[in-house]
Amino acid sequence: MRLSENDVFSQITAYYGFGGILRLADPFGNGHINDTFLLVYEQDGRTDKYVLQKINKYVFHHPDELMENAVRVTEHLRKKIKSSGGDPEREVLCFVPALNGKYYYLDGDGEYWRISRYIENTISRDTADSPDDLYVTGLAFGHFQSQLSDYPADSLYYTIPGFHDTRSRFERFKTVLKKDLAGRVKECEKEIAFILEREKLARYSMDSYDRGEIPLRVTHNDTKLNNLLIDRETGKAICVIDLDTVMPGFSMNDFGDAIRSGASTADEDEKDLSKVHCDLERYEAYTKGFIEGCSGKLTRHEIEILPMGALGITYEQAVRFLTDYLEGDVYYKTAYPEHNLIRTRTQMRLVEEMEARQEEIRQIIEKYM
Repeated sequence: MRLSENDVFSQITAYYGFGGILRLADPFGNGHINDTFLLVYEQDGRTDKYVLQKINKYVFHHPDELMENAVRVTEHLRKKIKSSGGDPEREVLCFVPALNGKYYYLDGDGEYWRISRYIENTISRDTADSPDDLYVTGLAFGHFQSQLSDYPADSLYYTIPGFHDTRSRFERFKTVLKKDLAGRVKECEKEIAFILEREKLARYSMDSYDRGEIPLRVTHNDTKLNNLLIDRETGKAICVIDLDTVMPGFSMNDFGDAIRSGASTADEDEKDLSKVHCDLERYEAYTKGFIEGCSGKLTRHEIEILPMGALGITYEQAVRFLTDYLEGDVYYKTAYPEHNLIRTRTQMRLVEEMEARQEEIRQIIEKYM
């Protein structure tokens, strides 16, 4: 019999040794992967707030390794923040250890739960409404790169193996293409040709690493605005959150992931492609913030190839959407039969615009080097 939420809350209270009365245990945030709750305890006139999450073990197969990554990285960040005169209680997530010293609770149903302290007077925003929002996002994730530039990336676990190995995703795409399990190959020949013609994009980042041209770094791998906590008073991004995909990677991919979503003028399932553009004003704002935030910790070559990160990650997402479409929509949730194909086309459109405007993009990069 599966545990009810109330059972879990009671067990967690005991497992973590929280005192006082649990006054509130409500769903919190709008994440799509983990189940999240806000817990509010009252004791002796004091109120303590925590964020409780059930880790999605179907996405993250080794939650224990995920938590080891998160704790090690946040401890490193805490030291950096203290040494620079910052506030580690607000500028980095603080995971709470249970009474046995572990940073997760494994319940009787085999589900993994973790708790972090709630950071007061902050907000999270889902969309970037202006280039300034992209600048703030770039600055925060660039600073994240800078703070972790001396952390040994290869000592971390891969929480999702092959997550941004576009080369492997391309090979899998070809395998799925041959099988044509859903019988959809004939209806998307143009999209298939687009992917196959750009095999160099699929191989660029991993081949560059194999040649020793770029270093392995600690990367966030989900560099969206809503993965930042913003101070209500100053409007500045003060804390990077959602550390589940923090693992070894390339700086160009963190840059590219933010550009793919942040510089697009439309949703990724926009049917009218005339509305889909890569906004270079937003592109430049994020670039300025990211390079500034990195504080000189990236190599010159890493900065020069940031545009290839944007191209590569956007192309990778097109590969992933089309692969899922050809398999019969087994990974991404869809609202209608052609949903993944529509998503593929928006990413293709962004890739085409980036390719057509490479000279303008190169000038943007050079401006902030």
